[in-house]
Amino acid sequence: MNLNDPRDLASLIEAFLLASGKPQSLERLYELLEEAERPEPQVFKQALEVLGKSCSGRAFELKEVASGYRLQIREDFAPWVGRLWEERPQRYSRALLETLALIAYRQPITRGEIEDVRGVAVNSNIIRTMVEREWIRVVGYREVPGRPAMFATTKAFLDHFNLKSLDELPALAELREMEPEPLLDPDDAPVPAHLQALADASLGEEDVSEPKDETSFRSLLVELDAMEEGLKIDFDDLREEEPEASLGEEGKLQP
Repeated sequence: MNLNDPRDLASLIEAFLLASGKPQSLERLYELLEEAERPEPQVFKQALEVLGKSCSGRAFELKEVASGYRLQIREDFAPWVGRLWEERPQRYSRALLETLALIAYRQPITRGEIEDVRGVAVNSNIIRTMVEREWIRVVGYREVPGRPAMFATTKAFLDHFNLKSLDELPALAELREMEPEPLLDPDDAPVPAHLQALADASLGEEDVSEPKDETSFRSLLVELDAMEEGLKIDFDDLREEEPEASLGEEGKLQP
């Protein structure tokens, strides 16, 4: 095998990556060769290009992530390949994903700052889970009372989410565009143009006149005040004349 030939070196790199089962950096791949058989760095880059092109049209691809290069199944085949494992992949809670997103986009960030943004307390199990999976780590302590720990993401986080660097994180504007649009209320849905035209054509002459201005609450009060001014408040003329009463012989009232 001529390791100075990019094609032969590409086959060897493929063997390294298949056997390791995890990303390998260029430095690590270079160290796996004896000093006497190490080709020039430029040949290594050419070999990686050859290997990447050889994966075209196949079920796997050469992917560069934060920790180095790896061979992985293409995402298109994931729904079927996942059936090889009886255990279903773990699903993470919305709270964990929101916390992880805040750390990724605002790192370094403290637990208190995460709680200020989310408006709720961060469960200790969420932090523990991400630390155990090596997605986040403590990178320092904020110089404020209590010196809270500051969290940031790791290379393992980038590897897990198929990213080479934090620069490949989608922009926040793109994330907003990915959110589903709210469903319209049936009463608020726009009327199709052809139906609106038919409705307009069916209106009579009286209906097509200019619409009347809606009565405001203030104008209603003015109108009520005007009506109140004309109300009759003197009802003396409505009383019937009562006959004068007189006392009879026995002291009884008589008409």
